[in-house]
Amino acid sequence: MEKNDRWRGLVKKAAMITLGNLMYALAVNMFIVPNDLITGGTTGLALFFNRTAGIPVSAFVWCFNITMFLWGAWVLGKEFAVSTAASTVIYPLMLSILEWTGAAGFVMEEKLVAVVYAGLLIGAGIGVVMRAGASTGGMDIPALIGKKKWNFNVSFVIYLFDCIILALQVAAADIYSILYGILLIMVYTLVLDKALVMGTAKIQVKIVSREYRKINTLLGERVDCGTTLLHMESGYLHKEQEMILAVISSRDLPKVNQLVLAADPEAFIVVSQINEVRGRGFTLSKVYRAKKD
Repeated sequence: MEKNDRWRGLVKKAAMITLGNLMYALAVNMFIVPNDLITGGTTGLALFFNRTAGIPVSAFVWCFNITMFLWGAWVLGKEFAVSTAASTVIYPLMLSILEWTGAAGFVMEEKLVAVVYAGLLIGAGIGVVMRAGASTGGMDIPALIGKKKWNFNVSFVIYLFDCIILALQVAAADIYSILYGILLIMVYTLVLDKALVMGTAKIQVKIVSREYRKINTLLGERVDCGTTLLHMESGYLHKEQEMILAVISSRDLPKVNQLVLAADPEAFIVVSQINEVRGRGFTLSKVYRAKKD
C-alpha cells in the first residue's frame, strides 16, 4: 500500500511538471514568438539570439538550460540536481516538439491580448511546476548560486536579470514592445502568486461573544469545522472571556456569519484570509473522537 502511494505520488509529480512545462512552451510558441513579444528569463535570452543571430529558440534553451543545470549541480549539490533535472529537459523538449510539428501560433491584431494569454499560461505553468516541488531551472540557477556564494537576494537577482534581458531586446524592439514585455512579466508574476496559493487559501474567523459555548457547538455541528477557544481579556473593561478561533473555507463564511449573528447579534467577528493551512482537517484527513464529559 505504501509502495503504491509512493508510485502514485511520483506519477502525479511527473504529470504536473510535464503539464507546467507544456503550458510554458505553448505560451512561447503560440503567443510570444508569433507576436514578437519580449520577455525575461531564459526565454527572453533565447528570443534575443533568435532575432539577432537566427538561433532557434528551442536550441538555445537546450544549451543554456543544460549549462545552467550542470553549473547548479556542481555548486548547489545533488538535491538541487534532482529537483531541477526534469524541467531542464522537459521545457526545451516541448519547445522542440512544437517547432518540429509546426504548431501554428496566433498573430493577434491587438498585442495586449497576446500578452494576457501568454502571461496566464506562463504564470500557471510555472505555478504547477513549483507546486509539484520542482524548479523551472534556467535563470533561477545563477540567482540561487549568488545566494549561496555571496548571500544575494534571490528575488532581486532574478528581477535584475529580467531587466538586463529586456534591455538586450530594446535594440530590436520599439517602445510599445518594451511596455508589452514589462506587462507580460507583471501578468505572469501575478498569476504565479495566485497559482501557488490556489486551493490552499482559507478564511480565519475570530469570534468574541457572550454566547461562545453555543456558537462553538453550532460551528462544530452545522459547519463541521474545528475550533479553538482562546482565553482573552478585553482592553477597556478588563473583562476575561473566551474567543473562538476557526479556520473555514470561503464558501462557508456566509453560513458562519448567519449562525453567529443568530446566536448573538452583538457578537464581534474578525475575518481574515490566510494563504495556507496544514494539519488535521486540511492536509490530513479528519478524525472524529467522542467528546469528553
